[in-house]
Amino acid sequence: MTAEETGRDAQPWGEVTPDAARRLLVAAVEAFAERGYHATTTRDIASRAGMSPAALYIHYKTKEELLHRISRIGHDKALDILRTAADGTGTPAERLAVAVRSFVGWHAAQHTTARVVQYELDALGESARAEIVALRRRTDGVIRELVDDGVRAGEFDVADPAGTTVAVLSLCIDVARWFNVGGRRTPDEVGALYAELVLRMVGFRGDPAEVAGAQK
Repeated sequence: MTAEETGRDAQPWGEVTPDAARRLLVAAVEAFAERGYHATTTRDIASRAGMSPAALYIHYKTKEELLHRISRIGHDKALDILRTAADGTGTPAERLAVAVRSFVGWHAAQHTTARVVQYELDALGESARAEIVALRRRTDGVIRELVDDGVRAGEFDVADPAGTTVAVLSLCIDVARWFNVGGRRTPDEVGALYAELVLRMVGFRGDPAEVAGAQK
């Protein structure tokens, strides 16, 4: 487990067993994030895990299977974060703020994993890619649901809910590309900032800073 992975989830890869399979998956995340999927070899992954290349094939048939496993777990986690916030209590603005804070916080704290999850989709084969795209559509749907709730409640002023949903998700996901643990903001601070920005994007009729700050 990388130092990053200990920050937000105590055991983010706990569903991956046995230990050797987990070590290989963590090594793959690091290699894919550093070198890119296509430039990474199975030998690179096995070496990072302190194992032989032959040992990798005991747990994963191909390099693509590793990427698919990483993508599936990462997208399931991101969807769960948003779904939990959307199903929580509070006004649409409050729930959207919680959703953005949590979603952005995860992409910052787990930025190495999130970069692989979000930016290596095209390396997957047709079947695996279709599965992940379906999960992304469900993720999009949660944000769209929150935006629509706010419009119906009279809290948001949104002329294009579909376009706004895409903009919100793009803003949040891009955190994984630039976040630096040595930077001046923590994952939670970035999450709070983005929650306020998103409330402004959806034309929240109240005080975005107050609602976003209340989630701290």
